[in-house]
Amino acid sequence: MAFTNEEILKALSTVEDPDLKQDLVSLGMISNITIDENKISFIVTLTTPACPLKELIKKNCIDAIHALVSHQAEVNIVMDAKVTTLRDRDNILAGVKNIIAVASGKGGVGKSTVAVNLALGLAKKGSKVGIIDADIYGPSIPIMLNIKGERPRVREENGKHLMQPIETYGIKALSIGLLIDEEQAVVWRGPMVSSALRQFMTDAEWGELDYLVIDLPPGTGDIQLTLVQLVPLTGVVIVTTPQDVALADARKAIGMFSILPINVPVLGVVENMAYFTPAELPENKYYIFGKGGGHKLAHQYNVPFLGEVPLVQSIREGGDSGVPAVLDQNSIVGNIFSDLSDQVARQVAIRNANIPVTEVVKMN
Repeated sequence: MAFTNEEILKALSTVEDPDLKQDLVSLGMISNITIDENKISFIVTLTTPACPLKELIKKNCIDAIHALVSHQAEVNIVMDAKVTTLRDRDNILAGVKNIIAVASGKGGVGKSTVAVNLALGLAKKGSKVGIIDADIYGPSIPIMLNIKGERPRVREENGKHLMQPIETYGIKALSIGLLIDEEQAVVWRGPMVSSALRQFMTDAEWGELDYLVIDLPPGTGDIQLTLVQLVPLTGVVIVTTPQDVALADARKAIGMFSILPINVPVLGVVENMAYFTPAELPENKYYIFGKGGGHKLAHQYNVPFLGEVPLVQSIREGGDSGVPAVLDQNSIVGNIFSDLSDQVARQVAIRNANIPVTEVVKMN
């Protein structure tokens, strides 16, 4: 029996992307249809390599062909991915598709740990990723990524000196901790701190990236304002612990990014240190800092809840030794961080499909 491209596209137009709520044909995800007697082949291009619904979408495509074209057809699908973007690629960080800020409003909630494991989790799924340690006063990412003591190389191009981010574990990284001695205190006023962040973006050679993760310092001050004035953020991930003290500051962080003219989409909330689980009793959970605070925060602001990260010794050990937890794919916490990165990638795709591009903030 002879099939036509039109029949195949009509069948596939009944298959919906569960996140984007549109059919695959309208979204432009179907390409390279080939027909060879009883064999039908085509490519489905998803919005992220980390799509957790990949197998479901593939199955739905096969079912649609069998139901609406021929139940005897042999269906061969290549699942591809292309990270979406709304950014104007002619501006600062022209090669970067999505810029994700990780914020907390409060120190000590494990924001840098989440940022590092998020970046590495995205890279593990095949994305090109970079990370900027914007916590100028307390840079910790060089330790967590095992690049302490390294120095970025500088390349000259058209009279301009460009820093080369350090490459480690498949991602690119920059931090003030790579430019100063380990024991040197950064005693700078706001303008100098903002200038350092600006240099990490305008005077560094990031190349083509799907995601650039920016680990913000605590608070809602100079660095945060400089960032939204420099680049249009794709969105922000809020990190909190369950206790009321942390939630109070997390609300301030959400409030800052939500007000006009800043108006940066909140991709979701991560609850870190959600519970303590001893290694010898992995089924036991002790809610040391309270229970469910992150869930309540996400519900209050009607934003996604991205997941819980437990308080376990291996996460601390991984950060101190420069081998982050997400790299251990056989561990429970490794899988937790991997799932977290999947959820963030998913929310970026949904955000890009439904919300207009973020505007750079102009302040008088």
